[in-house]
Amino acid sequence: MSSLSAALNSSGLNIDDVAFWDRVAAHFREKLGRMTSSAAASAAKKNLFNARAAAVKSPKSDINSLILDYLMMEGYPKAAEKFSKEANLQEQQEDSEIAERREIQNAIHNGDIEVAIAGLNQLDPEILDKESRLHFSLLRLQLVELIRKCNNGDISPALEFATQKLGPRASTNPEFLDALEKTMVLLIFPHDSLQPELAALLRSDLRKQVADEVNKTIIRRRTERLESAIQELARMRAWGETSARANKKDVPDRIELGLSEDDNDGAADSGANDNGFEPMITI
Repeated sequence: MSSLSAALNSSGLNIDDVAFWDRVAAHFREKLGRMTSSAAASAAKKNLFNARAAAVKSPKSDINSLILDYLMMEGYPKAAEKFSKEANLQEQQEDSEIAERREIQNAIHNGDIEVAIAGLNQLDPEILDKESRLHFSLLRLQLVELIRKCNNGDISPALEFATQKLGPRASTNPEFLDALEKTMVLLIFPHDSLQPELAALLRSDLRKQVADEVNKTIIRRRTERLESAIQELARMRAWGETSARANKKDVPDRIELGLSEDDNDGAADSGANDNGFEPMITI
């Protein structure tokens, strides 16, 4: 007789009740055994995967090269210069080119689209002629900035700009025409009562989107690359994990990126929290 049965008998329950609770106890013991076995198997699988991953861990010099490549591709010249010296790496692009790209991005983030366009033409005289979509995005953003300034005031500058600069381009491209029509709605309705899709045009997110588009286009034309190597690796990692799970491969339920405190000791030693790097623009 089990300990549960003995306890039930001493409580005065009849034999049928005792048998019922014995079956319940047996069921829970069986379930607990399966859970324990499953947890042990999961831990073993995770440990095996981590051991295999550690066996192919990239050297620190490769990681440093990826970080430097990201800083230069995204246009952070001061950060790239300081990091390259600390990591004893040779910068892969001229400081002047990074600085020019950064100035163009800053101008867009600040709403100075004319300044950004002038900088683009100086950096690459053919870019706006060859990249019609990018040119339209910049002009549309410039129209948004004009509308922002003339809210509840004189709208003639915005109308004239839209007619002369955007109208001819929109008439040949349905996508451009739709974008222009949505932008012109900003002249009709009060900005505090716009639908979410239209209100988004007046937020800083549009500036950031265009600035990123400009930066990537410059990089692609100069290097035939769309993004930094670390961004490409991140996408490949996501694809690899998805493919492995889809094909029922033996991988842990959760794969860590290796960004724990222990992994960040090197960054702390190099003064990453107090290095004078320019801040990432998030406005």
